[in-house]
Amino acid sequence: MTLLTIRTAAERLGVGYSTLKRWVLAGRVRTTKTAGGHHRVSEAEVERLIARSEPDERRRPRSAPDTESLGGLSARNRLHGFIEEVRIDGLLAQVRLRVGDQHLTAVITADAVRALRIRRGDDAIAVIKSTEVMIATTGRSRAHRRSETPRR
Repeated sequence: MTLLTIRTAAERLGVGYSTLKRWVLAGRVRTTKTAGGHHRVSEAEVERLIARSEPDERRRPRSAPDTESLGGLSARNRLHGFIEEVRIDGLLAQVRLRVGDQHLTAVITADAVRALRIRRGDDAIAVIKSTEVMIATTGRSRAHRRSETPRR
């Protein structure tokens, strides 16, 4: 039985190292620990995960996305990720892209989804061109800030 490192197994599965590591720590992936406490994944477990995610088709390892085709585009904010979900409803589609451990949702036309042949699991690039910036608060509540002694 051949044992693979988490990084090698992630490459074979076509997912990021951090994603596979989270799966391991959550117990979704069976591993063996080395004497030093490092997780190793068997090839059989990798095959099981591939079969579970895509039973009819082997997944290709992800390669670096081709940004040459975007060279003439003025937007410089490009986030590389993969398509996690596509929902089409009438003329519009909602596409959820996973970038690292974050999600980005775009609403585009259903025609664009069909023309680009966007499918779940595909590599994609989110190109962001915006004239607005929105602000969100962190977990600290206003009541907590009011109770603090003001500095003078």
